[in-house]
Amino acid sequence: MSAHSTTAASAAPPGTSGAAGAPSGGRHLGLALFVIAAAQLMVVLDATITNIALPSMQTDLGVSDANLAWIVNSYALAFGGLLLLGGRAGDLYGRRRVFRAGIAVFTLASLLGGLAPNEELLIGARILQGVGAALAAPSALALITTTFPVGKARNTAMGVYAAMGGVGATVGLLMGGVLTDVLDWRWVFFVNIPIGLAVLAGTRYLVEAERDSGRLDVPGAITGTGGLISLVYGITRGGEHGWTNGLTLVSFTAALALLTAFLVLQARTAHPMMPLRLFRDRNRWGSYATMLFIGSGMFATFYFLTLYMQLILGYSPVRTGFAYLPFSFGMAAAAGISSKLVARYAPRLIAGPGLVVAAAGMLWFATLEPGSSYAGHLMPAMFVTALGLGMGFVPMTLGAVSGVAHEDTGIASALLNTAQQIGGALGLAVLSTLSTTAANDKLPEAASALYRGLASQDFALVARAGEAVTHGYTVAFAAAACMFLAGLAVTAFAVNAGRQESGEDAAPVHMG
Repeated sequence: MSAHSTTAASAAPPGTSGAAGAPSGGRHLGLALFVIAAAQLMVVLDATITNIALPSMQTDLGVSDANLAWIVNSYALAFGGLLLLGGRAGDLYGRRRVFRAGIAVFTLASLLGGLAPNEELLIGARILQGVGAALAAPSALALITTTFPVGKARNTAMGVYAAMGGVGATVGLLMGGVLTDVLDWRWVFFVNIPIGLAVLAGTRYLVEAERDSGRLDVPGAITGTGGLISLVYGITRGGEHGWTNGLTLVSFTAALALLTAFLVLQARTAHPMMPLRLFRDRNRWGSYATMLFIGSGMFATFYFLTLYMQLILGYSPVRTGFAYLPFSFGMAAAAGISSKLVARYAPRLIAGPGLVVAAAGMLWFATLEPGSSYAGHLMPAMFVTALGLGMGFVPMTLGAVSGVAHEDTGIASALLNTAQQIGGALGLAVLSTLSTTAANDKLPEAASALYRGLASQDFALVARAGEAVTHGYTVAFAAAACMFLAGLAVTAFAVNAGRQESGEDAAPVHMG
């Protein structure tokens, strides 16, 4: 999922290998790397591992269509909304201490999620998982700089950390399919428990850094996160109960008030969670805005494609997980190519064409029908979309941290990842509303009708409902293409930086 980056120099004095007491033996460094890599993988894959299990969760717990998206969104909102606060907490109270607290909360929340008897407690557990991830993820990268000496050891650790971010989404999709098929959907949560306990046991090999002075921006966290939750809830409720519904209007009013208060607080407080000075540079705010749109479309791609493959095409969870491999290959290939191109071309000359390709892939998805083939339709559309998205990630990451003051490098990188998470939550809320409305226009309560038809073996009803539900998905894919094109417009207008001499300051941005 996302990561807050702290540079080596901000974690330890220049020329040192970290805080006093750094583990000197290769074995201890190996164990420390395993701990950080396992924690990062656990946090990242949790964004996608639940996607594969969504239909099984919906059937088992009777989750409503409107609330199904909240199983994904609740994690993304808590994670993205509290990520900056989690990074600041690590700076103030000790990164190893906050890392331990985050892993403990995440592990406990995974246990609660696996035991959840209804959708309310499941969504509550997902929120708690997001809180734990927001505490652990920012400190994980910073702990590399305090634990590993400068040179080959630290470079290796950084490479492994980045790899966990890259493979996390794929591992989550594959693992989610296998666990749901072989055991039960609850194991997509239970699997985190032994990993979390092993990570906690291994944190003694991590080295603490000196703490910063200052204080936490708790009012900023409350108003910012509360405003985003109110906005997403208003969008979701508006699609279900109407845009003039009383609670819908109250949610939008609360969102406006809270987000306004958040901006006022950030401008006036001495230790803001989100320093507004970072938005003065057009390349930086352009990168954030572009990543917001990329996240909006990408989260929805996983969500709707999973439902389409399992509900319409009848794929098993494990088959669905393997069906996503072309997406992973395309993303990895494009990220590798774009990381080399940034040294030769301006960021928008790489990200711009990439977003055009990604939008073309989404429009290809928008032509899906209930009987579309995997080899002739899904697989190539996945690969094309992934290629385009992979071309956008590296330039936007560099744009976010290029030219930033040294003390702000960590927060600048964290803001980019926050934009991706929040964009994903907002985009999924909007697109699921559009999808449900479009499907119900063709057949009232289309998703419920599809489940009834499948349960009663009423194939005529399954065919009608499947056509309506697929129509809803294609509307969402077309809207996602528009989001990528909106990102293209922002890139063309705002991102005017020249080619990058080095990408070493960029923090990894994680998919899913």
